[in-house]
Amino acid sequence: MSSIVDHVLVIDDDAVFNRVLCRALKRRGYPVSGVHSGEEALALAAQEQPTMIVLDLNLAGKSGLALVTPLRGLCPDARIVVLTGYASIATAVEAIKLGANQYLAKPVEIDTLLHALSSAPVDPGAKTAIDTPPSMPLSVERMEWEHIQRILLENNCNVSATARALNMHRRTLQRKLGKRPKQL
Repeated sequence: MSSIVDHVLVIDDDAVFNRVLCRALKRRGYPVSGVHSGEEALALAAQEQPTMIVLDLNLAGKSGLALVTPLRGLCPDARIVVLTGYASIATAVEAIKLGANQYLAKPVEIDTLLHALSSAPVDPGAKTAIDTPPSMPLSVERMEWEHIQRILLENNCNVSATARALNMHRRTLQRKLGKRPKQL
């Protein structure tokens, strides 16, 4: 069922966050559907053809990035925004390569999210924040975080395989993953 009004699909396994986000979008006049799993998301996307999709990066321990390509196939014109509580350059780049339009770190203000959902497509030739070197070098902690995120992504978010690849004890890696890195 296609609609003239933009329809938003929210995919987040955190029931409270999902409900709050859906309520905020409804208050702004958007028809919204909220789901908690990848299977529900794909079924609903095929049925409702949303024009805007908010996708959590971590869905019950699985990578939400695995849904970007199938969602893009079902809804080729939809704007897909990936949200995460643990942002990294590696996952941001991967999300965009897979077809997401934006990548935002939680917590996110509703106006920022709406801007990301409604923004015009990015000009591939335009300079982006990824192309522009930071004015200050990354801290050692941030570099470590980025490296861990890249290796985690290479291992399909498998913590045990990532720990082996990093020659690190699994519990140590889990502890590092549980901490947010300091900002630049």
